[in-house]
Amino acid sequence: MKIAFLCPGQGSQVVGMGADLVAAFPTARALYERADELLGWSASEVSFNGPAEQLNDTRYAQPALYVQSVAAGRVLLERGVKADFLAGHSLGEYSALALAGALSFEDGLRLVSVRGAAMAEAGRDRKRVGVSGTMAAIIGLDEKTVVDALSGIEGAVPANFNAPDQIVISGTIAGVAAASEKLAALGAKRVVPLKVSGAFHSPLVASAAAKLREVLDLTEIRSPRAPVVANVTGKPTSDPDEIRELLVRQIASPVRWTDSVRALARAGVTRCYEVGPGRVLQGLVRRVERSLEVLGAGTADEVRAAGV
Repeated sequence: MKIAFLCPGQGSQVVGMGADLVAAFPTARALYERADELLGWSASEVSFNGPAEQLNDTRYAQPALYVQSVAAGRVLLERGVKADFLAGHSLGEYSALALAGALSFEDGLRLVSVRGAAMAEAGRDRKRVGVSGTMAAIIGLDEKTVVDALSGIEGAVPANFNAPDQIVISGTIAGVAAASEKLAALGAKRVVPLKVSGAFHSPLVASAAAKLREVLDLTEIRSPRAPVVANVTGKPTSDPDEIRELLVRQIASPVRWTDSVRALARAGVTRCYEVGPGRVLQGLVRRVERSLEVLGAGTADEVRAAGV
C-alpha cells in the first residue's frame, strides 16, 4: 500500500489546534517550543488560545498551520507511518517539504513567516492604491467553463483548481464581482465570496514572490525522501532547484489540486492522510478521486489511530 501525506493550507486553522498533540507527544511539544523561540511571538499561545482574529491573520495563520502540520506529521513518522508521496495545498506545500526532509523545520518556518508577511503586505499595498483584492469559490462548473469565462474579464483569474466542480477565482473586487455574475449566469450552483485579506494566487500578490525569492535563494533545499507533488505543475518532483523555482511561482500561480490528487492516484497511492487541522482536503480528495481512501491525522486521537 502506498501512502501520501496531504498538508492543508490557510483557512484550515482553528483555535485549539495542536494543543492535544503537545499534551500527548514530546516531539510535538519540542517543535512548538522551538517555533516559539524563533518567531518572536508564541505560536503555541495563538494556536491553542487565540484570539481567532489573530490566528486568522495571514501573518500568524501561515506559521501556525505549518507548525501544527509538521508536528502531526513528525509524530506519524515516529509511529511508523511512512509517506511514499507528499503534497500540500498552497501554504501546505511547505509543510509537505519539511516532512519530506527537503526543508529543515527552522528554514521552513522562516520561509512561511516571510511568505505570510509578504502576502499580507501585498494586500495592504493594493488596498492603499485603491485596487483591493478578493476571492470567490465557484461550485458546480467545470474547469474549462470557468477558465473560458474568465478570459474575457479583466482583473479575475483562476486561483485554485480544487476539484472538478470547485474552482476558486481571485483578483480585484470589481473583476471577481463581474466574473461571479457571469459564472452564476452560466449555471454555477453556488458562488461563495471568501473572507480573505487579498487576491492570493493572482498577479495582485506578485510582489510577494520577489520577497520570497530573496529568502529562498539563501535557503538550503535538499532532495526529499519521497517525491512532493507541486502546486504549480500538479506533478511530483524531487529536484531541489525545481522545488525552489516552483515555490516562487506558486505565490501568483493557481493551485492545481485536482491534477495533484490525480497524480497521486496514477502513482499507485491508495491511502492519504490529511496531516493538519480540519477536513478540507479530505472532502476535496473524495470529489476528485473516489478510489483513494483519505483519513484525518491532525489530532492526537487521529494520529494514534493512524499509527496502529
